[in-house]
Amino acid sequence: MLEQGQIIKNLIPTESVIINKVQELGSMYSITYTGVNTSKVNTKVIDESTFNNLEILSKEGQFNFEGDPVKFSLFAEAERINTAYQFDPLFAVNCSIVDPLPHQVEAVYKYLLPQPHIRFLLADDTGAGKTIMAGLLIKELLMRGIIERILIVTPGGLTKQWQEDEMGLKFNLPFKLANRAAFQSDPNIFSNSNKIVTSIDFLRSEDVLNVVKDTNWDLIIVDEAHKLSAFDYGQKRYVSKRYQALEELASKCEHLLLLTATPHRGRRDTFKNLLQLLDEDIFASNNLVTSRIKDIGETGVNKFFIRRLKEEMRDWYGNPLFKERFTSFR
Repeated sequence: MLEQGQIIKNLIPTESVIINKVQELGSMYSITYTGVNTSKVNTKVIDESTFNNLEILSKEGQFNFEGDPVKFSLFAEAERINTAYQFDPLFAVNCSIVDPLPHQVEAVYKYLLPQPHIRFLLADDTGAGKTIMAGLLIKELLMRGIIERILIVTPGGLTKQWQEDEMGLKFNLPFKLANRAAFQSDPNIFSNSNKIVTSIDFLRSEDVLNVVKDTNWDLIIVDEAHKLSAFDYGQKRYVSKRYQALEELASKCEHLLLLTATPHRGRRDTFKNLLQLLDEDIFASNNLVTSRIKDIGETGVNKFFIRRLKEEMRDWYGNPLFKERFTSFR
């Protein structure tokens, strides 16, 4: 017999309810209840057959410890991992085999993650660990459920290093290597796989680009991005096949991260063209490039660009990471 304060299910499909009052109405029953999750109070009239099929879970204020403890433990651990980033400000760091440096943590957690739409050029000096920063960003975005499809584009000699050493070993992220052999065995590899590492020279091939340009990606990361050369000569613009390939993909991805230690190579036009991969309108002219790169806004953080020299990099104790460099003219 139902009593006030009991928790039952099967009365409504959306949630279990707490019984407030039960009243017989001839062959029918009127039940006033409060939703366990929503706390909404309502009344429902049911027939005798439905009344007899109601399942009593427990009484309000009492706990039922029946159930499979192993399954509960797995559920609790899964839920902890799923929401860990809300409580651990360096979650990707703590679940990866890396020992990051201050400038790496700053780049990911101060410059990149706060952006709702990441279109960024990371141009720190050589040796700053830009691949570690990229891995931390990928892992944070994956854990938060923000991204799913990721394409990493590197020079030909670095694809294995990115796939196995950087993503696989340090961050435990399985990426597929898309090269000529893999493409011939599976022409749909770019649409069938969510995590791909490929080389820019393979990607620019006409047959490959015709396939890849019809795919969409949540995040594209380009290593050694200065090799995407494009320059202006008078009123004309000359672009390489590498640049054309990334230009096709840049407009179809939500987030784009370019990595390079030499972003301009002494030419304003190549720097402008590189930044136009991030946003063609915002970096439409050299004057706009200059103002956007210098703009740090109210937060003191540039939304598109960061460049830090070796002299600025310190360990956690404030000691320089690199020896001083001295230049001289002979």
